Amino acid sequence: MTSTNITMSASCAAQINAIMAKQGEAKMLRVAVDGGGCSGFQYVFDFADAPNDDDMLIERDGASIVIDEISQEFLKDSEIDYVNELIGSAFKIHNPNATANCGCGTSFSV
Repeated sequence: MTSTNITMSASCAAQINAIMAKQGEAKMLRVAVDGGGCSGFQYVFDFADAPNDDDMLIERDGASIVIDEISQEFLKDSEIDYVNELIGSAFKIHNPNATANCGCGTSFSV
């Protein structure tokens, strides 16, 4: 497989660490891409206890993200971020491969 160059921002790492500290657990953020949403694909965020055999592991400042092999291609050259905006706070993907995004920011097309 070619290099996917997926990165995690410092604010994303800080938020994962804050959630884990509040929960009292050491888990990883799982980021995946599923079919659906208003633009054709959607980002899915969940937590995992451990990576699967085909997962990519991204680490920064003590935080970890796992991404399955199929989702890695959709997320190539993306940054996983955590943003605080007027409309709310959320994990956000800055994906250069997305040709269109929906208003909510969780759905995209390629």
